[in-house]
Amino acid sequence: MSCCNVTTERPKPWDLSRFINPEHKRLVNCKTVDVNQLVPIKYHWAWEHYLNGCANHWMPTEIPMQRDIELWKSDQLTPDERRVILRNLGFFSTAESLVGNNIVLAIYRYITNPEARQYLLRQAFEEAIHTHAFHYICESLGLDAREVFNMYHEINSIHDKDLFEMRLTEDILQPDFTTETTEGLQRFVKNLVGFYVIMEGLFFYSGFAMILNFHRQGRMTGIGEQFQYILRDETIHLNFGIDLINGIRMENPEIWTPTFRQELQSLIEQAVELEVLYARDCLPRGILGLKAEMFREYVQYIADRRLERIGLTARYHSKNPFPWMSEAIDVGKQKNFFETRVTEYQAGGSLRW
Repeated sequence: MSCCNVTTERPKPWDLSRFINPEHKRLVNCKTVDVNQLVPIKYHWAWEHYLNGCANHWMPTEIPMQRDIELWKSDQLTPDERRVILRNLGFFSTAESLVGNNIVLAIYRYITNPEARQYLLRQAFEEAIHTHAFHYICESLGLDAREVFNMYHEINSIHDKDLFEMRLTEDILQPDFTTETTEGLQRFVKNLVGFYVIMEGLFFYSGFAMILNFHRQGRMTGIGEQFQYILRDETIHLNFGIDLINGIRMENPEIWTPTFRQELQSLIEQAVELEVLYARDCLPRGILGLKAEMFREYVQYIADRRLERIGLTARYHSKNPFPWMSEAIDVGKQKNFFETRVTEYQAGGSLRW
């Protein structure tokens, strides 16, 4: 008499796939999976962006500011050069806070995918680091921080960009807002386009070009190194936001109507004009080879790239007047941006228990 030994492989205790169907882990409006269960990961791009953000971790106080302090206190900077630096500090100091508030108050609430939420937590911390950086710069240079951080109330070109973004956050914070209707989900995606594509992918980039133009000429290198790190963070933010927008529209194709696409196109075109006005305000006479007219071409060039990446049609067909910016955007580089060294972050060396 013979018998067959039949064995049934039991699932490993850590194999949560028997509990969760990855197909159910939708980016928004998911009601079948607990948002706290990270694995199994469905959207590997979200986890990869999280890991890339961690790899770029930095703190402002690691970057020496002595050369900047000496140059700022000297007579070697013209009034127009100081204007560019102060205008950009004024814009970025509150813009980063607006982005952080939008993540915490608007976006995080409606994203139902845990790996996307994991990245949002990382990004929110990075926005706090960026705000810290501008405070550190103000302290180092002996600036009136209240004046810099209040500039969005005083300078029209800054105020108008910030108001443009704040309205998008307010729209999502209305008591009756929901993403469970087509119209509501379109409003949510409009918010994502406004902050990821426009604020971080358009408004920030002309400011990066202005400050990094100082840095590539060996001037204000401490501020420049911090802007390099911020730019590398923002490049990851932009890529995550574009993946998030494209993921939502793929899961919800009904939102991607011709009328909605035109609305997004018009939003980006409005942002381009706001940024051109800001460039004119920063550069009324031009400095260090930069002129305000160059920024219309640059912002239009960037806008076309952003439009194409979210499935819309390029509008401007302008050329890039700042090809050297591609050097700074390369997030894989760790050293020698524009002949200066970006400090490598040491995670545990400064900890004291």
